[in-house]
Amino acid sequence: MMTVFVPCDSSAIALGANEIAAGIAQQARQRGIEINLVRNGSRGMFWLEPLVEVETAAGRVAYGPVSETDVTGLFDADFLHGGEHALLHGLTEDIPYLKNQERLTFRRVGITDPVSIEDYVSHEGYAGLTRALSMTPENIVQEVQDSGLRGRGGAAFPTGIKWKTVLNTPSAVKYIVCNADEGDSGTFSDRMVMENDPFMLIEGMTIAGVAVGATQGYIYVRSEYPHAIATLNKAIAVARQHGYLGEKIRGSSTTFNLEVRKGAGSYVCGEETALLESLEGKRGIVRAKPPLPAIHGLFDQPTVINNVISLAAVPLIMSRGAEFYKNAGVGRSRGTLPIQLAGNIRQGGLVEKAFGITLRELLYDFGGGTASGRPIRAVQVGGPLGAYMPESQFDTPFDYEAFAAVGATVGHGGIVVFDDTVDMAQQARYAMEFCAIESCGKCTPCRIGSTRGVEAIDKIIAGQDRQEQLTLLRDLCDVMVNGSLCAMGNMTPNPVISALNYFPNDFNRSK
Repeated sequence: MMTVFVPCDSSAIALGANEIAAGIAQQARQRGIEINLVRNGSRGMFWLEPLVEVETAAGRVAYGPVSETDVTGLFDADFLHGGEHALLHGLTEDIPYLKNQERLTFRRVGITDPVSIEDYVSHEGYAGLTRALSMTPENIVQEVQDSGLRGRGGAAFPTGIKWKTVLNTPSAVKYIVCNADEGDSGTFSDRMVMENDPFMLIEGMTIAGVAVGATQGYIYVRSEYPHAIATLNKAIAVARQHGYLGEKIRGSSTTFNLEVRKGAGSYVCGEETALLESLEGKRGIVRAKPPLPAIHGLFDQPTVINNVISLAAVPLIMSRGAEFYKNAGVGRSRGTLPIQLAGNIRQGGLVEKAFGITLRELLYDFGGGTASGRPIRAVQVGGPLGAYMPESQFDTPFDYEAFAAVGATVGHGGIVVFDDTVDMAQQARYAMEFCAIESCGKCTPCRIGSTRGVEAIDKIIAGQDRQEQLTLLRDLCDVMVNGSLCAMGNMTPNPVISALNYFPNDFNRSK
């Protein structure tokens, strides 16, 4: 029986994957062909989605992007045996975009059925938890610390140190919270994990629970991710049914329970303390620190808060050891980062690479340049609060310290590309307006500074008292950086200042 793979990833579904799957099943019935139709995850090559794969003796063969009208032609071309067709790409693993990656965290994504625990276990799943259950909490935390894993959500704080703080804080109740409120522009790696390999996140959170003595976990997912929420809930039920969640996990004395909680669309709830407020049923506004959430977090108890990708990296670290993970990367940036290419890019999608690859390599070797065919003028890395990087910085290696040295941020690894038609003054205005809209309103520099910033940029664009307004805008940015309670206010100036510094002519056009 031939096995055909059609992605169930929401991006593929939006492009017609469900209809294609139904069409393949119907054609097979009409032709009297028995097939095994598997809804796998996406490989992350979104310019080829929906990507249909067929298992052959040589490996999986890929066809894409497939439309519903292509299905009959694929059968006529004998695609079930790798037949020639205009949409044929050969062996999936040999497609350069995929072949040239270092897939560690995403090694199963696009290969397995996301909600098949048998698939997960047969691809090294739960090997990390099995090892963790035989270790002391201190040794688990040390393993994570030795791996060099840092937070993949933006702040890049060492994960092991955060865990150690929670472990060493005495309390009868502790929590694990996953920040899955993926709101940065151009980012989708969290969504891909939740939709395409949910057991990896569940295993990572369970290991965290074992490590620090927490018995309850929460995954805080943005409401705009209905497919991720449904997949997570199904996977949690399957994991519980097979003894990987609940009481006495896999015959041990460990208890860990997990729930999905849905956010209400607030960008600032991606900030860890605002997220905790929302989880507690309160308005999502930022808490002053100290105290740190690791000591007084959810319901005033010690709490580990990590991003999806941080927690998803833990099972591999525990199954293969800290040294294996640490061997990838450069300097203090160890392991790999799932980088997301979006915006005006010809080959948008997910690229998992070890730290050290340059922006230029990502934009051209993987991305293939702009979709418009025009020169790339600027890229924004790290979401709407990230700096705009000019072409002169494209050789900067993806490394937390290298990016910080040029005033940029790696953040969540999202890259949004702009060609030479972009108006950077308008992009600076967008950053300030975004902050004004999304600010929780708790602190004056963020709430008022962003509103005044929009007004100043409008006057600059209109040519009203331009020099005075430019001075005012820079002063406002300085106040926001140094006076805001959280990253929402103190990072909004990053795109504004970078636009002013690297694209000054866009602010001096005559009207």
